[in-house]
Amino acid sequence: MGIDIKFPIGLMFTIIGLLLTCYGFLTNANVAMYTKSLGTNVNLWSGIGMLVFGLIMLLFSLLGKKSKTT
Repeated sequence: MGIDIKFPIGLMFTIIGLLLTCYGFLTNANVAMYTKSLGTNVNLWSGIGMLVFGLIMLLFSLLGKKSKTT
């Protein structure tokens, strides 16, 4: 079958992770925002996690296409 869901999922997680990571970096100095999460910058850490997951999915998608063509 020619359907590969890894590329759109990887692209979506990469874009959202990049946005969350940037937002986490920009609001890192706002202490009042992160008091409910015990001082942890949840936007930054979840954005990094989503970014890593998205890049891994994109890598698997690109490696899968190369192995099928040979």
